[in-house]
Amino acid sequence: MRRKIPSTGALVAFEAASRHGSFTQAAKELILTHSAICRQIAGLEEFLGVRLFTRTKRGVVLTEAGRGFSRQISARLDGLERDTLSVMERRGGGAGLELAVVPSFATKWLLPRLGGFLREHPGVTVHMDTRTRPFLFDETDFDAAIYFGDAGWPGTAASYLMREHPVAVCSPGLIAPAKTLEPEQLAELPLLQQSTRPYAWRHWFSSLGLSCANDMVGARFELFSMLAQAAIEGLGVALIPPQMIEDELASGRLIAPLPHRYVSEKAYYLIYPEHKTEAAPLAAFRNWLVGEAARYRAENELE
Repeated sequence: MRRKIPSTGALVAFEAASRHGSFTQAAKELILTHSAICRQIAGLEEFLGVRLFTRTKRGVVLTEAGRGFSRQISARLDGLERDTLSVMERRGGGAGLELAVVPSFATKWLLPRLGGFLREHPGVTVHMDTRTRPFLFDETDFDAAIYFGDAGWPGTAASYLMREHPVAVCSPGLIAPAKTLEPEQLAELPLLQQSTRPYAWRHWFSSLGLSCANDMVGARFELFSMLAQAAIEGLGVALIPPQMIEDELASGRLIAPLPHRYVSEKAYYLIYPEHKTEAAPLAAFRNWLVGEAARYRAENELE
């Protein structure tokens, strides 16, 4: 039975046009003529029996149906591209590992160490995409996820990596000429907040047996990299795990005016579907990653 699917060329043209909001820009990206894009879109609209764009004097605007179709097609084309690249990769005899990662941990801790794994397993290629919240593996192409929070996702197994031990850091200029602070002095400074850890300052002060009326007040940032840069710019004091800011601390761009750190209740885990537990690339990566994390904890006397 013939599938009721429009041509791939028409879908690619539509995705590019909807992303740019312009047939002209879509034509430039795809190295086609403007008229070719117009024909592809017109043919797709005829095939669907639905108007996807409204033509205006300023250009083209997606209709309501077009917006919904654009979201669906973009995701499916992304998946098709990943599948295609995966097949091309395996043609060379290699194996691919698709990881969902929390961005700061992957950038600051994992990537500087990943070369060791790749040297030990030259036939494995590691791909990474960012995810900060739990998801269902059956609805994605991911083989595993590095996640900060609680383990126990349905149908998964988890390997413990490490907890966070955040310290208060700031720009030297923020407290100059002083180089150290007492907790009560620190509480008077602007407290920069991390949006995914809204109670971090409260827990930090509590671990010192103190309370701070403004522990949840202050500018919020999603990523540790943003939080660190805000602190470097002198916008306030940030609470960041040292492994995320090793370079900044070593260079003196950030200092820890009060060396106290507390142990987070949640932790980093490698999470993976139970049915993939013994898959060779994943097993090799899991064993290496758990070993690296254990070594890091031991070297830094962490839990």
